[in-house]
Amino acid sequence: MTFDPNSPRLRLGIVGCGAMGRGIAQIAAAAGLEVLLCDSRDGAAEEAHAFVVQMLERAVAKGRLQQPALERARLRVVPGLEALADCDLVVEAIVEQLEAKQALFTRLEGLVRDACVLATNTSSLSVTVIGAGCRRPQRLIGFHFFNPVPLMKLVEVVPGVRTDPAVVEAMLGLGWRLGHVAVRASDTPGFLVNHAGRGFGTEAGRILSEGIADFHDIDRLMTDSAGFRLGPFELMDLIGLDVTQAVMESIHDQFYQEPRFRPSLITRQLRDGGLLGRKSGQGFYRYDDGQQQTLPETPVPELASLPARPVWISARHPEASAPLRALLKRTGARQESGARPSAQALCLVTPLCRDCTGAVLDEQLDPARTLAVDTLLGLEGRRTLMLNPATAPEYRQLAQALLAQDGVPVTLINDSPGFVAPRILAVIVNIACEIAQQRIAAPADIDRAVELGLGYPQGPLALGDRLGAARLLDLLEGLHRFYGDPRYRPSAWLQRRARLGLSLKTEESRHA
Repeated sequence: MTFDPNSPRLRLGIVGCGAMGRGIAQIAAAAGLEVLLCDSRDGAAEEAHAFVVQMLERAVAKGRLQQPALERARLRVVPGLEALADCDLVVEAIVEQLEAKQALFTRLEGLVRDACVLATNTSSLSVTVIGAGCRRPQRLIGFHFFNPVPLMKLVEVVPGVRTDPAVVEAMLGLGWRLGHVAVRASDTPGFLVNHAGRGFGTEAGRILSEGIADFHDIDRLMTDSAGFRLGPFELMDLIGLDVTQAVMESIHDQFYQEPRFRPSLITRQLRDGGLLGRKSGQGFYRYDDGQQQTLPETPVPELASLPARPVWISARHPEASAPLRALLKRTGARQESGARPSAQALCLVTPLCRDCTGAVLDEQLDPARTLAVDTLLGLEGRRTLMLNPATAPEYRQLAQALLAQDGVPVTLINDSPGFVAPRILAVIVNIACEIAQQRIAAPADIDRAVELGLGYPQGPLALGDRLGAARLLDLLEGLHRFYGDPRYRPSAWLQRRARLGLSLKTEESRHA
């Protein structure tokens, strides 16, 4: 037996009244649960009570909560764990230490009824391992919220290997009652959201470490071209490099050094040097009075000051080159139509899974006059122009001036198979495919959880469908061939669906 998640008499105990405990208390009280607050630190539960009441009153004032709901809120402080004996559910939100959590649940098991569910808000520890110290591990479950809880409308419900299925269903129902999207995730490192988010920062760090682009240029490409709210380095600075590096290293280690999750040495060096981001005044960026200092764009040469040259665009990838032809036609550039470029022409290529050097060799072009343009994400937000080691300054400047003629910014990068944004997106999609392949979460839940928990512009599987699973498979295979690094090996989930022309959300019939 377990509790009814829709019962009007549901009693919830919360142990640990920091930011997470307060947030859980706020949404539970607003949903009509009776909430008991308990904390080992003197005064902490009282502070949380006052904070939650203030937040509920503010929500009423702003029209987000009705006055009757505030009047029905049942929230009180209790003096110790013994007062939680009659709870239907107890959620812990204490320090992220295995021994402390196991000790707490051992004490609670001596106090609460056998039907009481015990839940942990852990973000990084194994629910199964926490439950291994319990007398009744069948009732222990992960109930992982994101900070700030009232705004981040997602909760991961994570059963351990011995958790009763009825407990899982009750917790999923409770998550929805609390106004959150409740998704079931397997008890694997990082659960669902933190696992799915590994590609964003780690691949950006890999690109930075190769000298392909500066960190601020990578950020601009991911915001202006790919539509993310923050670039990977802005995000790491905001969270704090001490926190982000610890999570990256922990998940990498827990997955037995899985190459897909390999962190960057650059982030570790900044962390070790005390450059933690916004909280320390400097990380990747510098912060004055808490404000991120903007780095200047690469200056655009004046087109009129450069020697006039015709432009030849490779026809090797017609679908990729078509947007570039249309752009240059709008700006009035003189385009050549021959199968081969003339002796003085600027040569532009549009590879996806090759770098500029590879395209030069494939098409037997003059490297001094050849640059590559990324068209996968369109050419409206920000444009990426890839050099090769032999690109002549005159042709680099001409290409930059032509592409920036209508005012859209252009980012110059060095040779990279897959450019910058497509590389990062391919790694994100590939990790999500592997999450689906390992049955860590259902495809629809992967997309919903990533959108809500990470704020991505689109769920990774939907993003893969939009960009084209076959294209992303080609890109990953190209990266794998070029680097010989298993980091880029395509997930079996992606390979099968790309080759059959199916959506990445397609489940096998046995699981559909």
